Amino acid sequence: MNENLFRFINDLGKEYTSFNLVVVVIAEYMVIFLALAVLTFWFTRKHKNRIMVICGLITFAVAEIIGKVAGKIHSNHQPFAELSNVNKLIEKAIDNSFPSDHTILFFSFCVTFWLFRGGRGFTWVLLAFLVGISRIWVGVHYPADILVGAMISIVSAFVVFRVVPKLSMIQKLLGIYEKGESYILPLKKDNYQG
Repeated sequence: MNENLFRFINDLGKEYTSFNLVVVVIAEYMVIFLALAVLTFWFTRKHKNRIMVICGLITFAVAEIIGKVAGKIHSNHQPFAELSNVNKLIEKAIDNSFPSDHTILFFSFCVTFWLFRGGRGFTWVLLAFLVGISRIWVGVHYPADILVGAMISIVSAFVVFRVVPKLSMIQKLLGIYEKGESYILPLKKDNYQG
């Protein structure tokens, strides 16, 4: 089933070649957009946005650790290394592709953004989903690599969202950082709250 679903999605790149460039950009370079989004949220200098970014980072760290453990229990190489006639659209070193690190990264941050931003954050979950599908389309991951990476990140995001904002240590450390930052970059009073 995993291989059949992979073939179905990956073969779309052979059938609809005009979409390949867009899919490659999503698979390879959307990580730059995510990094810029994280920086933008951080430098709005709104406390809630900063807690959101911190939760995204912690979610990613937790999910990545769980992912590495899962990768020790089960491993497989990328589809292009194991199967014939794969539509491989990007260069990738052959290693354990289970679970997908890209998927863990995107779902960690995007689900965190959705949790903090409510309905306005649904676009982020859609973006994470598109990145996951794109990794199959370009031939570097099986659907199970994506599904497990997404599940690990979703569960991690929900736990972190419920726990981390309530930790006084996180609030104190962020307060110290913000106080130090205000000496370097003075802040208008009305921008601090929110």
